[in-house]
This record gives sequence, C-alpha cells and structure tokens, in this order.
Amino acid sequence: MLSRHHYRHILCAAALLLVACSSPAAPPAPAPPAAPGSPRVKPGIEVLRDRGFAGLEGKRVGLVTNPSGVDSRLNSTIDILFDAPGVELVALYAPEHGVRGDVYAGGKVESGKDEHTGLPVHSLFGNTRQPTREMLQGVDIMVYDIQDVGSRSYTFISTLGLVMRTCAETGIPVMVLDRPNPLGGLKVEGPLVRDGYHSFVSQYKIPYVYGLTVGELATLINEEGLNRGQNGKAAPLKCELTVVPMEGWERWMLFNDTGLPWILPSPNIPYAETAICYPSAGLCGEMYNYLNIGIGYTLPFATFAEEWVDADELKARLDSYHVPGVAWRTIHYQPISGRLSGKLIHGVQYYYTDYEAATLTLTQFYVMQAVWELYGKNPITAGSDRLSTFNKVCGTDFVSKNFGQTMKVSDIADFWSADVPAFKALSKKYHLY
Repeated sequence: MLSRHHYRHILCAAALLLVACSSPAAPPAPAPPAAPGSPRVKPGIEVLRDRGFAGLEGKRVGLVTNPSGVDSRLNSTIDILFDAPGVELVALYAPEHGVRGDVYAGGKVESGKDEHTGLPVHSLFGNTRQPTREMLQGVDIMVYDIQDVGSRSYTFISTLGLVMRTCAETGIPVMVLDRPNPLGGLKVEGPLVRDGYHSFVSQYKIPYVYGLTVGELATLINEEGLNRGQNGKAAPLKCELTVVPMEGWERWMLFNDTGLPWILPSPNIPYAETAICYPSAGLCGEMYNYLNIGIGYTLPFATFAEEWVDADELKARLDSYHVPGVAWRTIHYQPISGRLSGKLIHGVQYYYTDYEAATLTLTQFYVMQAVWELYGKNPITAGSDRLSTFNKVCGTDFVSKNFGQTMKVSDIADFWSADVPAFKALSKKYHLY
C-alpha cells in the first residue's frame, strides 16, 4: 500500500488529464488500454466468475447495468451472465441513459428488447423509477453492476436503492457486484440530506461525497434503515443483500490506480478524472444559465466560463483566495453544443495540486464568489427557475439562503463540513477494504 504522502500529492488535472502522483517512486497513471493485461484490482463481476457464479446457480437472474458493467478485458456483464453455465439471465433493467448508454441525460428511457441478447429491457427511468412487481415476475435474484462516480446526485445509486426497496417488498434477494469509487475511499464532503429535500438526486441521508464503494453504500443503506423511499418518509425496508467484493482495491486508490479500463457510465463522464470534476462543478451547473462548466465542450465539469468573463481577471481573483489544493489557468473555447454553441467564451480551468487538501465540492463556490465580486452576478437569483433543483441536489436550502445572500464561501464552509466526522464514524462500520 502506498503511503498517505502518495495520496496527498495526487495531481488531478480536471480535464483530459492524467491523475499522476508527485512522488517519483510512484508509477505513472496508466493510459486506458483496449484490453488490459493484469490490473491491480479485480471487480466484483470477475470475483463472481472466479467463484463459479456462486449464489446465481439454478436461478433466474435480473440485471441492472449499463455499458460500464464490464470485466477488466471489456467483456460485458450482460454477456458474461448470459453465457454463464447454470445461470439463467431473464431480464435487464435500464437506469438513466439506458442499458446500452444510448439515451441523453434526463431523457426518457423506453422499455423494450435488447437487440444483442433478445432479453426484455425494463425501464427504470421512464414511467417509473422503481421496478414494479410485474417487472420482477419470474426473477429469483436481482444483480446490480454499474460503475459509480462517488457523488450523491448521480442517479444510479438512487436506482439501486429503489431496486432494493421493491426487492425487500417482494422477498427477492439483491446481489451487488462491487466496483471502485473513483474518488477514493477517504474523501467525504458535504451535508447530509435534510428532511423535505429527499429526491431522485438526493435519495439518502448521506454526504454529497460519501467515500464508499457502491457495495459498501448499499450495505449502509440496508443496515441503517435509510431506504425510506423517494420522499424519505416511508418506513425503512431491508432486503436480503449480498455484496461480491473486489480484490486488490484499497481506500487510497483513485480510479487510475486500479489499472482497470474506464468505461463512461454516462455521456458527460468520459474519463475517470471527470468523476472528480463532477462534484467540483455540478452544483453550479444546475444553474445552467449562469456559467458554462464545460458541458457541450470536450471538458465536462472542468471549466467555468461565459462570454462576459475576463479570464485573466477571474484567474487573478481566484488566485488571491489561495484555495487549498487548487490551481487555476485561463481558458478560451467555443462550445460545440448547448446554450453557447459556437460562441467564444472565457474563464478558468481548475487543477487539483493536492487532492487530500482540496475540498472538491467547494471549488465551484469559490468561482461563484469571484464572479459575484467581479461582475455582480448572483447564481441564486440568476438561476431562480432552477432553485428547487439546486436545493434538492444540495440536499438542503441552507446553501441557497446563506450563500445566496452573502456570496462568501466562509459563510457556508462550517455547515458544509459539519456532518462529515459523524458520517465517517458511522460508515467505517461498513468498510469492506
């Protein structure tokens, strides 16, 4: 295991970047090969296969997955289970973006038939986001295999929870095939979701960055009675849960440390590094008429820019804050799609020079503070039509009410970190690695 010194000095260039370690003794982050040889980490699907598909023998299996459900040699979990001896894969369940990843963000996913296998596909991002009892007829066990990104608002963990809920109601066991948290297992940030702000983007009372693998998170949700439905008010339900752990993963690891290929779990998370950018800019991005965050360009969640921004001026103001672990550079680009398509915009791109010292989720708030000080533009008022969604993603209205009034990060920083120690203590009980 590498030391905390290694972890502290991981450099995250928030774009097409490599996550590399500043220690000369550390190996360089590998480029994603077409077919890796011997990765350091074995994902849950490979461990399951090595165990002879124990727990699935002789059973009719339902599978929740998307293109990110692959082994280290890029074989799809769909195909692996479809061809597994003694296993009958009978149905697929599609989260946001679809089983094959062919639906845009927020787009309705239709039920139908998988062209490759001929299996029925039930949509969990269309008319319903929770599987119905009818969808589960003829299924003996549900399997979940999707690459998580480690942020609460990323909807796949909500899909998992609702699957667990229906399976608890119907007595169907759930098996989670574990995968790495690309943010590592040490980073925890943000407030717990407050009552009244539970939604599909904040389903559980967990921090925004939770520092758990999806298998660990599923166990915590199950054991702590957090699966209370979309409104957070229903009685908790506990399903029969099995987690197939990874082999070789350690909590200090970011994704590029695993040696596994990154398969984008959704269209705007094309690189493993983008998963780090997502909590750093996504909250700001909810106010989509305020600042472009690289969506519609080649750097999703990695920039902050607009036509009216003076890039040098914005960089200078951000430099003056001395934000721990963050460096800035000016950037000028033309988005190729979206609101600002074809327009030249100006701003900053950010880089993490000290990953451990940085608070990922506050990066965007420093940018918003600087934009307010320089240009008098308040994201809360500028994006008032999106305020409800912003509050749901934050899991509280404290941020919009307090930051929106003063536009100073210092006025929300204590609140933002207050729940972290207790959650770390609680979640440690469910660590598998």
